[in-house]
Amino acid sequence: MHASATARLTRINIFPIKSMDGVSVEQVKVLASGALTGDRRFALRDAQGDWVNGKRFPKIHLLRATFTAGAQQVTLRSELDGRQGTFVLCDEGTGEAARDRPGLAAWLSDFFGQRVLVIEDPRAGFPDDTESPGPTVVSNQTLAEVMRWFDLPSTDDARRRFRANLEIETSAPFWEDRLVVTAGQAVPFSIGDVNFEGTNPCARCPVPPRDPSTGEVIPGFARKFADEREATLPPWAEPSRFDHFYRLSVNTRPATVGSEGVIRVGDTLGMS
Repeated sequence: MHASATARLTRINIFPIKSMDGVSVEQVKVLASGALTGDRRFALRDAQGDWVNGKRFPKIHLLRATFTAGAQQVTLRSELDGRQGTFVLCDEGTGEAARDRPGLAAWLSDFFGQRVLVIEDPRAGFPDDTESPGPTVVSNQTLAEVMRWFDLPSTDDARRRFRANLEIETSAPFWEDRLVVTAGQAVPFSIGDVNFEGTNPCARCPVPPRDPSTGEVIPGFARKFADEREATLPPWAEPSRFDHFYRLSVNTRPATVGSEGVIRVGDTLGMS
């Protein structure tokens, strides 16, 4: 089922601030942790230490984030009143990040109506799956299929709902299910010269049913998605890993050897 197969990397998505808008890059360094440099480097917590994210705060969909090259600076804009602010995130050379961080936290606290703290981890970021902290993988054809299921306006709409890091060009939807086998095992694969392991199909949360720009919910999204996913599960997928079918994209972790390096759009994804 997992004989030699290849695909091509066509897009790299980085989300500098967890749960906010992302940015597309042509290449990125993979860190020893498995994280992509800059991905989910920053995250938000409330005064109790709980996450301020899309799962708990749908209002975050009304917040736009635009990043400069290298995500050293972010401009935030509220869709509610048009108010915006620009903040330095990570210019370590000048120390500006330390000076701007309280201003960013204050702006976000005002937007959410409660105290918000900005935290940072430049080495590993803040992945949803701490046991598989590598980049998530999905195919272009998979996103196009989901777009058709829900009559979404574009594959970009599907992209923003599911927020995968790596998009690959493949021969069929759900090709990425090849990167998952039975529980307790992993599938080795490479992108360019960097080695990864595929671990599990990613369970989804309350975020995908919401319009990424407005937060408006598609009624019955999770149920319809699960029904369609089950009906179209490809023959190469490992059915034992689908305790439910509200799953899309594949979680990964760094391989034991050769897990650091640079990946680039156009690189081949190879399986042995």
